[in-house]
Amino acid sequence: MHRRLIAPGALAAASLMLAVPASAASFSPGAPGIGDPYYPDYGNGGYDVSHYDLRLKYQPSTDELEGTATLLARTTQDLSRFDLDFLLDVSEVRVNGTKASFTTSGEHELEITPKSPLAKGTAITVVVRYSGVPSSKQAYGFTSWHRTPDGGVGANEPEAAWWWFPSNDHPLDKATYDVSVLVPDGSQAISNGTLQSTSSRLGWTRWNWRSDKPQATYLATLAVGRFDLTTGTTDGGIPVVNAYSKDLGANYGAARASVERTGEIADWLSSYFGPYPFDALGGYVPNTNTGYALETQTRPFYSPRQFANGSNTSVVVHELAHQWYGDLVSVSGWKDIWINEGFARYAQWLWSEHEDEGTARELADYVYASHPADDAFWTVRPGDPGPENQFDIAVYDRGALAIQALRNEIGDEAFFAVLKGWPQRHAYGNASVADFQKYAEEVSGQPLAALFDTWLFQPSKPGAPAARGASIAGAAATAIQPKSWTKIAATNDVHTD
Repeated sequence: MHRRLIAPGALAAASLMLAVPASAASFSPGAPGIGDPYYPDYGNGGYDVSHYDLRLKYQPSTDELEGTATLLARTTQDLSRFDLDFLLDVSEVRVNGTKASFTTSGEHELEITPKSPLAKGTAITVVVRYSGVPSSKQAYGFTSWHRTPDGGVGANEPEAAWWWFPSNDHPLDKATYDVSVLVPDGSQAISNGTLQSTSSRLGWTRWNWRSDKPQATYLATLAVGRFDLTTGTTDGGIPVVNAYSKDLGANYGAARASVERTGEIADWLSSYFGPYPFDALGGYVPNTNTGYALETQTRPFYSPRQFANGSNTSVVVHELAHQWYGDLVSVSGWKDIWINEGFARYAQWLWSEHEDEGTARELADYVYASHPADDAFWTVRPGDPGPENQFDIAVYDRGALAIQALRNEIGDEAFFAVLKGWPQRHAYGNASVADFQKYAEEVSGQPLAALFDTWLFQPSKPGAPAARGASIAGAAATAIQPKSWTKIAATNDVHTD
C-alpha cells in the first residue's frame, strides 16, 4: 500500500476575514480534511453525506468512464465552500439545482463554491458530471484503479473512491449507495449490495446495484469485465452473488472452490459475531495482477494470486470477518486499524480450530515464540502503528496475539460475549481501540489497561512474566508450527501490492 502524510492547506489569513461583511462572516470553507492524523487531507469537513447515487457508463476497451454522481448531504457548519475527494475531469457541478463554481487543489481536492452560502443544518443535493480515464490518474504517486485485460477495478484501502466517484472519503462519513453502470453487452458490472435489475438496449447493458446499509467510501467497489456469475442463498437466507473473471487461467478452479464457500463461512462466523449485518453477500475475483484482497462491503475483492497455491478458505474467512469488524463497525480513525485486522486474523485462527488444524492458543504460542525479542516485529504497536506500518504483518499477527491474551485473561464466557456484543454496540457506526477496551472492561468486569498497553502499545516483546500472566507459552518448545499456518501465512499480503 502507498502512504504519504500531507499537511492540510492553510485557511485564509485573519486580516482578510476582517474585510468580510458581518452578515457573511459566519460562513467559512469546510476543512480539506476530516481530521485524521494519519491522512490529514482525506475526507472533508463541513458536511455529512447520507446517500450516493452513481450513474455511470464505462467502456472496457479504452478505460473511459463517464458519470453523474448525486450526493445527498447535510451541512454541519455555516458553509461558504466545501471539498470533495476526486481525480477525474469535472464538467459541471450543481448544488441544490443551481450551478456552482469549482476548481481543483492539492492531490485530490475538488473545491466547490455554491452560488449562495449554506447555513448549518441545510439539506443539500450535489450533482457532479464527470469523465476520464481512471487508470491515467495518480495521487501521491500511486493509483487505486486496476486495469484488467477486459476492463477495470476500483478497490484499495484506505482510498479507492477518488478514481471513480467524488466523495467525502473517510470511514467517519458512511452512506447508502445506488450504483448504476452501463457497459457493452458481454461485459458485467459488479458492485456492492443487491443486484436490483439489468436491462439491455442497442448493444449496452445497465447493471443496477443497491447498498441500503451505511457503507464507508473505501468499501465501495466497481469491477467491469467478463465474469462468470453464480448465485445462491445462505442457510440464513442471505442472497449470494459471486463473480469470477473468465480468464483466471489455472487459478480459476481454486478461486471458485474457495469463494463458493462464502455462504457457509458467513453462517459459521455468525455464531461468533452475531447475525450477518447486511442483506447481500458474495465475492469477486477479477483478473488483476495485484496481490491483495479487500473487504469491500458485502462483496469482497480477491486477487487471483490468493489462489495460486490452491484453494484458500482462510482468506475468505478473513475478508468475511471484516463484514462485522471493519464494515459494520468501522474505525474512528485509521490508527484504530487493529480492530479491523487483528480480529479478521483472529477469525482465521478460529477457523483453524474449526478445521482441526491448530487451536487459537497454539497459533498464539507459535507467533510469540517465533519472533525473538530483537525482531522488528515487536517494534510495531498494533494499537497505533503509524501510517507507515498500518498494514504491517505485526498488526495482523501481533494483533491477533493480543486478542488471544485478552481471551486468556477474561475467560471464554466473557471473551465470546465481547466478540459478539461489540458489533451490536456500534452497529453501522464507528469506534476506536479505546472504545473497545472500555467495552471489554464493561463486559468482563476487569481492569484491562495494563494488558492492552502491554500487548498493543509497547514497542517491545512482552516479557515472560507478562506472557505467563496472559497464559501465552514462551518456551522455545512451543514454536511448533500448527498445520494451518501455511494457509494463514498465504494471506499475509491481503493488503500489499
